[in-house]
Amino acid sequence: MIRIALYARYSSENQRDASIEDQLRQCRERAEREGWTVVESYSDRAISGSSMFRAGIRALLADAQAGRFDMVLSEALNRISRDQEDVAAVYKRLRFAGVSIVTLSEGEINELHVGLKGTMNALFIKDLAIKTHRGQRGRVEAGKAGSGKAAYGYRVVHQLDANGEPIRGERAIVEDEAEVVRRIFREYASGRSPKEIAFQLNREGVPGPKKRPWIDAMIRGNPVAGTGILNNELYAGVLAWNRQRFIKNPETGTRISRINPESEWIRAEVPHLRIVDDALWQAVRERQRGISALFGPNLANTREGRAKRLHLTNRPVTLLSGLLTCGCCGGRISMVMTDRYACRNHLRKGICDNARTIRRDEIEARVLAGLKEKLVSSEAVAEAVCAYAKETNRLNRDRRAQADVGQKALQKIERAIAGIMAAIEDGLYQPSMKARMNELERDKAEIIARMAQAPADVPDVHPNIANVYRRNVERFTEALNDPDGGREAAEALRSLIGEIVLTPGPKRGEVHAELRGELMGILAFATDQKPKQNIRFMPPVASCA
Repeated sequence: MIRIALYARYSSENQRDASIEDQLRQCRERAEREGWTVVESYSDRAISGSSMFRAGIRALLADAQAGRFDMVLSEALNRISRDQEDVAAVYKRLRFAGVSIVTLSEGEINELHVGLKGTMNALFIKDLAIKTHRGQRGRVEAGKAGSGKAAYGYRVVHQLDANGEPIRGERAIVEDEAEVVRRIFREYASGRSPKEIAFQLNREGVPGPKKRPWIDAMIRGNPVAGTGILNNELYAGVLAWNRQRFIKNPETGTRISRINPESEWIRAEVPHLRIVDDALWQAVRERQRGISALFGPNLANTREGRAKRLHLTNRPVTLLSGLLTCGCCGGRISMVMTDRYACRNHLRKGICDNARTIRRDEIEARVLAGLKEKLVSSEAVAEAVCAYAKETNRLNRDRRAQADVGQKALQKIERAIAGIMAAIEDGLYQPSMKARMNELERDKAEIIARMAQAPADVPDVHPNIANVYRRNVERFTEALNDPDGGREAAEALRSLIGEIVLTPGPKRGEVHAELRGELMGILAFATDQKPKQNIRFMPPVASCA
């Protein structure tokens, strides 16, 4: 019996979710003809094929290493990836796991397909980008928007030409939002800060772009890149395009913006889209120039300057960066000033009442003390993790076996129903068929309800996870003892815990902390010890992939 996994993907938000189902249906039909057994399906929706940072493809690779299937079936090789390097990486990893790739378009994939199709797909992406860029430039030079999205204060105009084709790039002013834009410009020109403006708008319940709460960055933006409410030239009746480009970081998959030379910027006059008069526009520019002169041309002391420095130092810059969460609103907690943590939603949006702050050295000491107490030895951790992995995988096997039994019973009932329907269509109706049909429909409904109420499956835990955690604990301990091991300690800490939730206590200045994550849940279950007062160990809110 050949066990296979199906993979499907579509890349554009303009496509339909049905595209995934269409791909999977065609793959299932092929599997049925070949007699292959489908054990799992993976998919990525509205995600570019030029990136490997996709949950579906990563889960597929992890399960392939765990030996869950023998073959991957997809519609075409470009569904797995359009990037030449990524196609080769997926092929090599699956081959190492003893898993082959078969597609409906190319058949069984080998090194020749990887080389030729990978090159063709990479060239396709590059050619598509060039054509898209050329088309956008043509629309901008004609006074139409280059993208399909409308900036705050505008809406997309849907209309057709004489041939019934859609006219792209037309925009119209949304007066309610336009008045908010004018208000922001007036208040900033009068001396109010972007943060004060954002807080006031949130207090009044004025929705921001995409109906989100306002933050100061939405208003301030970046004057050089032309981002943010205060820097969008469209409000002054000028359509600006190509001020920046985006490059994907091959290490993280995130897109990084880069400013284009000013000679490559494209501008077109669109007076019918002006929202802010020239006097107010220039007043805002004058205040921005004054701030720039005050802090220097590199904006060294502004938020943009600090962000640039943090980027260049390869964050995280502190032991707990990115791990702290507000227990009141669920938002991020980050550094304020130089040595204190606070809720970002409280400070930047004014939509959280958690005004409590905590010193960096205090919360780090509490977290480390709690971890050291729990992680008595790497061997104890390994034993707890190993037991947890065995139990989790056993429960998964039981759930999957029950699901298979239910699925087979459901298929048997559907075949019986189809047989009765075929007999009726052939004129062989008998009164007893009605009673039998009702019985089958009841059984079918019961099975579907039972399967829907079954506990959700969780990802299997790799049998070698105990050794992985043991190494992480040892790395963490060694890094803490090394005066120069701060960054390594931060990386090791992230492999041990998922998040740290900070909640204000009833007393003045009191802050409660909870460590959450898969390891925390394992230790709490394995040791069965009461948590300390200032640090609590909690299982993950959701299962980790």
